[in-house]
Amino acid sequence: MSFKGTVSLHLNCTTFLAKNRFLLNSNASEIEKSLKILLSLKKSQEFLVSMVYDCPLVLDFEFLKNWEMGTTEIGISNVSSLMIQNVLEVSRKFSLGPEDLSRWIQRFKGLGFCDGTVTRVLEEFPLVIVMNENRIHERIEFLMGIGIDRNRIDWIFSLFPGILTCGVQNKLKPLFDEFEDLGFSLDVVRREILRDPTVLGLELGELSRCLELLRTLKCRIPIKERIYSEGTFRAGLEVKRRVDCLCRYGLIRRDAFKVLWKEPRAILYEIEDIEKKIEFLVHRMKFDVLWLVDVPEYLGVNFEKQIFPRYNVIEYLRSKGGLGNEVGLKGLIKLSRLRFYNLYVKPYPECEKLFSRFAGDAEVKNRHPVGMWKLFKPKKYPESKVDLENIKSFMESVRLVEGNLLIIN
Repeated sequence: MSFKGTVSLHLNCTTFLAKNRFLLNSNASEIEKSLKILLSLKKSQEFLVSMVYDCPLVLDFEFLKNWEMGTTEIGISNVSSLMIQNVLEVSRKFSLGPEDLSRWIQRFKGLGFCDGTVTRVLEEFPLVIVMNENRIHERIEFLMGIGIDRNRIDWIFSLFPGILTCGVQNKLKPLFDEFEDLGFSLDVVRREILRDPTVLGLELGELSRCLELLRTLKCRIPIKERIYSEGTFRAGLEVKRRVDCLCRYGLIRRDAFKVLWKEPRAILYEIEDIEKKIEFLVHRMKFDVLWLVDVPEYLGVNFEKQIFPRYNVIEYLRSKGGLGNEVGLKGLIKLSRLRFYNLYVKPYPECEKLFSRFAGDAEVKNRHPVGMWKLFKPKKYPESKVDLENIKSFMESVRLVEGNLLIIN
């Protein structure tokens, strides 16, 4: 390890111990035993570091010695690092042991859930261990009440463990009342839940706000048709997902809705594409994410064909001192392709290769298939003897007229 790395490690340890002074008074041998027990639960250095850093209280040997048996006796086979970490944190907080976890797992599996679903639930919502079993029954009965088969409920809990945080009376029933008020039938809602169970996690009024944005969109008809191609409910969900994506990068919800209203094409791009553009904007181009509010068109253009090549050209010219004035995000995005080419590429031949379509060695697609010119070639008809005699007679008459004109002159 380098000197700089050693100093960094020392500072991190010092900070960690300053925040957890109880470790300074702990028995060193007991801490060592605790670390060995943690490693026996999951033989992973990353798990050990994460466990100690996120929840140092689990190093309590009196607590951990109850877990020396490992995870083989708790009743499930596919145990993940995240699940173990969450279970230990909850167990330490509520003074639970492995036998308590084992009993809960058996009861939960008795409701018809498989090992994989148990793991997913404990990864996302470990407090379910201390949750009243009747509350779990309420959610199952609610799903069956809206017409979802019992064998599909396991799949829903696996994909969306967050359903355990949704109260039936104060969340799920009001949410379905909202769906009904918006004009959606139970069949439509059920179909969307089976397609994407996170529908159950919508906040009250959230879908209404998304549909209101869609109703006020001002865009070309083909774009609107593509947005609504899978139905109004799905269109509203796609708006919601993109609003959440923009908010994760720092926009407030009002600004996120404003961006989508100004640039509806962003609703058609996949979330991964939007994330890629924002990452490039913030980390490579060094613009603040708030620039999206002023230049929402950035999210509506193609990354590979427009954003990336234009950025390369501007960066090259900036490095060579070829820019008279600084080019902002508006200048980078809002100029038409031809105008950008004429301003920044055409005067500098070395930029041709950086600008894909107009590059000299770039392959330009023909407007029409090869050989189409043959379809527009006049048809050639065979010449008969009569045609030849008529042509000869016409040419002789032309020569006679020309001769008479010469005599007159």
